[in-house]
Amino acid sequence: MNIQRIKSQIGLDGVAAAETVLSHVDGERGELVIAGEHVRHLAGQTSFEGVTARLWTGATGKPYSEAEVRARLGAARERAFTRLPTLLSSTADLSIVDGFRAAIAGLHAETGLDHEATIVGAFPVIVGALVRHIKGLPPVAPDSSAGHAGDTLRMLRGTPPEPGEVTALDSYFVTVCDHGMNASTFATRVVASTQADLFAAVTAGYCALTGPLHGGAPEPVLEMLDAIGTRDRIKPWIDAAISRGERLMGFGHRIYRVRDPRADVLMGAIQRFAAQGTDLVFAGEVEAYAREALRRKNPERALETNVEFFTAILLDMLAIPRQAFTPIFALARSAGWTAHALEQQRTGRLLRPSSNYIGPRPAKD
Repeated sequence: MNIQRIKSQIGLDGVAAAETVLSHVDGERGELVIAGEHVRHLAGQTSFEGVTARLWTGATGKPYSEAEVRARLGAARERAFTRLPTLLSSTADLSIVDGFRAAIAGLHAETGLDHEATIVGAFPVIVGALVRHIKGLPPVAPDSSAGHAGDTLRMLRGTPPEPGEVTALDSYFVTVCDHGMNASTFATRVVASTQADLFAAVTAGYCALTGPLHGGAPEPVLEMLDAIGTRDRIKPWIDAAISRGERLMGFGHRIYRVRDPRADVLMGAIQRFAAQGTDLVFAGEVEAYAREALRRKNPERALETNVEFFTAILLDMLAIPRQAFTPIFALARSAGWTAHALEQQRTGRLLRPSSNYIGPRPAKD
């Protein structure tokens, strides 16, 4: 038995669980390909509806257009709004993160309608209603003619967003819509492989996303910035944290050995948005010194800025409540989850990995 090989597979690192045309992560080169295009190009070329069309086309083998997806998501948002009383009935006294989980678990098939649009369309309606409920405000009805990003902001706030805000959020949605076989996508595909419906599969994906090792880093990034507080505290605070062996939130990634390519895409979106007057000097100085300090600590493999650092800054700039960061991430990732579930059901088989038993053996007869 090759013990080294067994150890390398604990956690399934390097084990291919599926074949996919949806996305590919090259951690050594710092590349992310979504539906045949580098993410750095995709975010500037298409909308969330456009990349969703690409993903669903790849997953099903049926052509979807950006205009078709936009229309289907608009109609799905309207349908979800009519069902809000039922969807929110089990969310009383829950946090936004937990309420979102309870609400999406209540989604179900609608006769004659595609499940993937029902799911992706419902997500912004649910998160918007939950955020407004926490504030003591009624939900805002969707506008089926609006784009997904713009309508998300409007349902969160109750007022029309500025064009620059819509562009920034849409860039975020495109950038994080899919990312290889991450934990939540794997959970989605495992459930889909049993031939359970898309609603069960995507609920499993969201549950995986709520774990702090997967989708919970953006909010702690802002907590770190709050703790540092002022420019003169950047160096001593970061040096002290590193000396205590603490993790700097927003730096390092399980897969990427170099800079996370999504970080640069979101940094560009933030810079374009910041040109409208937002002050980002402090966050930029924190990032610069943190990278310098991490290079000194481990020059062989310095931890680079990851997508969570810029996600936190972007969502905060858009005045999205921190408690809603995880559902907003799920809103974007729902495009990838539904695509992976569809692909798994169409081309895959039951996912049933084995394990290495290391417990006691029964006594010989």
